Amino acid sequence: MRRTTVRRTAFAVSTLSLALLVSACGSDGKAAKDEPKGKTSASAPAAPGAKALSQAEVDNLVLAETDLKDHKVAKATEADFATAKTITTDKAACTPLVDVMALRGAGKPGATATRKVIAVPKGPGANASAEEKAKAGLNALGATVTADTVASYNGQGAADALAALKKAGTDCAGGFALIARGDKTSFTRVAPASYTAGDEAAAFTLTADLDGETGTAHLVAVRKGSTLATFYAQSLAGTAEQPKAVIDAQVKKLS
Repeated sequence: MRRTTVRRTAFAVSTLSLALLVSACGSDGKAAKDEPKGKTSASAPAAPGAKALSQAEVDNLVLAETDLKDHKVAKATEADFATAKTITTDKAACTPLVDVMALRGAGKPGATATRKVIAVPKGPGANASAEEKAKAGLNALGATVTADTVASYNGQGAADALAALKKAGTDCAGGFALIARGDKTSFTRVAPASYTAGDEAAAFTLTADLDGETGTAHLVAVRKGSTLATFYAQSLAGTAEQPKAVIDAQVKKLS
């Protein structure tokens, strides 16, 4: 296997296992003052005395397969979380971003729930050739996989967590390294992107250096009251798309 392929694999599975891809193939701190220059929705304050939802309530809010047509939705596994625990960064200022990428959620939530979401790839026809079947398999492995984490907070926790993410997006615009079990992925740029929903939102496009080739991932956060939904999207092929359908469905469920 070429080293570039190895690095792409490390990039794509640093926080997400390939189990969801495989199953789909067979199916037809304190608020920060600084903010990024990109587009974010207007901020609305959370209720000061808000109490975090229970784990059962958060589990009910996170996306289920019935909420999103033509997508596979699966719970993050113990293996996912075990890998996530090993993930660090070389820049402390970028920790809020890395926490989202590593399924840890932003800030200090009272309860969280994470799901892995992927659009069901279109399978080859019944009379497809071996080449067509192989191509369909490769297309499936190159699909965008999204980690959707819903977190509930006490008081101003959700607003503080989103403010910290915004500041990290600005502070880490020039890049940072994500380190997972000794393998380092260099993100060369964190650029503001566009997504507007909920009481306030922030979005970023992350560019990775995969041994001279460019990879693209997306991070989006949407706050609704004292609940914050964060999304991290990546692809084994290296270039992911902003998972708008996934985000829209999750935000609708929070409303």
